Amino acid sequence: MSAKKGAGDERPAVLVTGIAGNLGRRLAKQLHRKEKVIGIDRRPFPGMPKDMEMYQLDLRKKKAEDVFKRHPIKAVIHMGIMHDPRMSQEEHHSFNVLGTSRILECCARYGVKKLVVLSSSNVYGPSPDNSNFLTEDAPLMAASRFSNMRDLIEVDMLGQSFFWKHPDVETVVLRPVHIVGPNIKNAPSNYLRLARPWTMAGFDPMVQLIHVEEAARAMVQALRRGLRGVFNVVGPGEVPLSKVLEELGRRPIAVPHMVARPLLNTLFRYRLAHFPPPELDHIQFLCAVDGSRWAKEVGWKSAYSMRDTIRAVESEGP
Repeated sequence: MSAKKGAGDERPAVLVTGIAGNLGRRLAKQLHRKEKVIGIDRRPFPGMPKDMEMYQLDLRKKKAEDVFKRHPIKAVIHMGIMHDPRMSQEEHHSFNVLGTSRILECCARYGVKKLVVLSSSNVYGPSPDNSNFLTEDAPLMAASRFSNMRDLIEVDMLGQSFFWKHPDVETVVLRPVHIVGPNIKNAPSNYLRLARPWTMAGFDPMVQLIHVEEAARAMVQALRRGLRGVFNVVGPGEVPLSKVLEELGRRPIAVPHMVARPLLNTLFRYRLAHFPPPELDHIQFLCAVDGSRWAKEVGWKSAYSMRDTIRAVESEGP
C-alpha cells in the first residue's frame, strides 16, 4: 500500500472516502486549504492538490484499516458509496454496506473524534402520501418502491446507529437534496441534460436542487466542533419541475404514467435508456424536505440562486 503525494506531514488528518468522484474532488479542494486531507478511493484522482495524500484501494479490504494505523485521523467524511443502477444488488450491498461497516469500525477502534456520513434526501422516497416538507424524523421509505435504495438507507441507518453506540464520537449524517452541477453524472443531472425529457402527464412536482459546491461546503461545515445529529440540507429553495425544464430550454414529452413505466422498463433493459423505471417517481411525486434544523445549527444560507443552481447542470467545470 502506498500513498500518492503529500507524505511526511503527520498532523492529524481528515480522511475522505470516495474522494475521486466529482463531489469528492470539489470537497478536497475546499478542505485542503484548512486541513491535512487523506483520501481513499478505488479510482484515480487526476489533478489532486499536491499537499494531499491518496490511497487507491477498496474500502472492504484490510488495507483500508492500514491507513488508520499509519496516520493519526481526527475526522472521517464517508462518501464512498456506489450508485450504479446496472450493478447487481449483491455487489452494491457488498461495497456500500460492508465498506461503510469497515470504516465505522475503524473510527471506533482508532479514536476518531468526528464522523460525517453523506446520505441523501432520497432515502425518504417520493410518494403520493408525502407531506409538503419532510423533517429528519420522517420514516425512510424509499426502498418500498425502489429496491436499489436499500443500501443507501442501510448506510444512513448505520450512521445513526453509530451515533448512539459511540457518544464520544461527534457523528453527523447529512441528507442533501438532489445534487447538480458541472460534470455531475447522477440521475437528476443526467435527466436535466436531456433535450426531450419525459414528464408524467398531469404531474408537476416541486423540485429541490443543491449546487455541487454547496454540497461540498456542507460537508466542510459538518466538521464543526460540537455539531452532531441528522440533517436535511437544502439549496436555494424549491421550484416546479416544469420551471426547471423551462429555464434549461428543454422540450419535455408528457407521457401517461400508466404507459411510462412499462415502456421505460423495456428501454432500460435493452440499454436504450439510462434511468431505471423507479426513478420516474421523482418526476411524478413529491419528496421535499425541511432544511430548517441544519440552517439553525450552522447558520446555513445558500450562496447560489435557484437560476444559477439549475444552469450549473450545463456549465463546464474542473
